[in-house]
Amino acid sequence: METQITELFGLQIYTDKGMFIGEVEDVVIDVDSKKIESLVVGKVNDQLFELKNFKGLKIPYRIISAIDDIVLIRHLPGAFAGGSGGEEE
Repeated sequence: METQITELFGLQIYTDKGMFIGEVEDVVIDVDSKKIESLVVGKVNDQLFELKNFKGLKIPYRIISAIDDIVLIRHLPGAFAGGSGGEEE
């Protein structure tokens, strides 16, 4: 999976079950290993997350299945509310 980091910004993120998660707002890079660590999600689907005390959502790069017109991640049972909680920070 090879792409320019700047091409990731604004892409919509979906699970492989078709659940909309949000849009790529930022990218966290591990400078030492020269690898993307995670994607920071913006415009989060408020039906999936309790946004009252929401501090952010990061999608670990290891669960990304594909990147093209959208970012496709593995659906993790229990990870998203409504389909189930997220990786809140």
